Amino acid sequence: MTAPAQDRPTACLALADGSLFYGMGFGATGQTVAELCFNTAMTGYQEIMTDPSYAGQVITFTFPHIGNVGTNPEDDETGDPVAAGMVVKWMPTDPSNWRNVQPLSDWLAARGRIAIGGVDTRRLTRAIRHQGAPHVALAHDPEGNFDIEALVNAARGFAGLEGMDLAKDVTCAQSYRWDEMRWAWPDGFPRQTNPKHKVVAVDYGAKRNILRCLASAGCDVTVLPATATYEDVMAHNPDGVFLSNGPGDPAATGEYAVPMIRDVLENTELPVFGICLGHQMLALALGAKTIKMSHGHHGANHPVKDNDTGKVEITSMNHGFAVDAQTLPKGVVETHVSLFDGSNCGIRMADRPVWSVQHHPEASPGPQDSYYLFERFAAAMDDRKKATAKA
Repeated sequence: MTAPAQDRPTACLALADGSLFYGMGFGATGQTVAELCFNTAMTGYQEIMTDPSYAGQVITFTFPHIGNVGTNPEDDETGDPVAAGMVVKWMPTDPSNWRNVQPLSDWLAARGRIAIGGVDTRRLTRAIRHQGAPHVALAHDPEGNFDIEALVNAARGFAGLEGMDLAKDVTCAQSYRWDEMRWAWPDGFPRQTNPKHKVVAVDYGAKRNILRCLASAGCDVTVLPATATYEDVMAHNPDGVFLSNGPGDPAATGEYAVPMIRDVLENTELPVFGICLGHQMLALALGAKTIKMSHGHHGANHPVKDNDTGKVEITSMNHGFAVDAQTLPKGVVETHVSLFDGSNCGIRMADRPVWSVQHHPEASPGPQDSYYLFERFAAAMDDRKKATAKA
């Protein structure tokens, strides 16, 4: 079976339930299979596509003006796009921005990522919200030739993200140092030349802007692969340990990540701070459990309440799994909750400087609602040094 000849679309999105969405392809040609999610952010499509947490997913953008500012190397969150593909309402227009280096379609094509435009993204988003994140096959053929049966079967054959350890696919191959700080006009990214704290950041799929925020908070950052052991971490004599964001099923990544975190908690008094998958890793190490969400949280407009202060923060989120707050053990406090659905968005140990959040404070959607978390991490390392000096 082929696509309708009279329309001659050049791209097709096939859902595992047999639903078909035709449109015009751009970016790379070929075919990919993945889980489909939607993102509600109005800006940052390049950062979203290069966020390692999107491994194994095709992204439907609910905002129609995708591609309008082009792309540039400074906005990449990692070396190449990690998301499998994108779905948009309108085809990208010619970029109009002084920072543009390359049109979105060319940028995607050079990096092997498929995109489809002209899709009813509102209808697609409603389907995801009501039925959960589906498995899909996305194909781009300039001639408009599609084997629909094969595409639907490919979508149905996708294994899904449950049980899938994707952190090992996106983590760094070896350790490295990081000293680049947050972007500032007019100089771009300055370097941290006077750090106060040595931090080991465990990379489960770390975004560059998280590392920049750590450096801006006064940290000398050493990044280690996801498989780092307790001995690997402590060999750097850190003042604190950071657990990064990342993709996939936290229970699968936890098979090797949780033992290291437990050793740090049991054998040291180091401050520990986690974000996204790092939050879930910490929760698992403390004895809680994680669950797969229906369609997850993906966007830059998610209200989260800080239970300690009552403050509501506008946050950026990207996660399809969540910590089950009902399983938090004694001595672990729920600090943040989503005001959309009440799901857990943060925890801390009651008697130690160990905490984590589900949202992304480095993405600055507020724009600075959650940056205090990095400052809190730095302050905890300061306090520990002072206490150690007095002892």
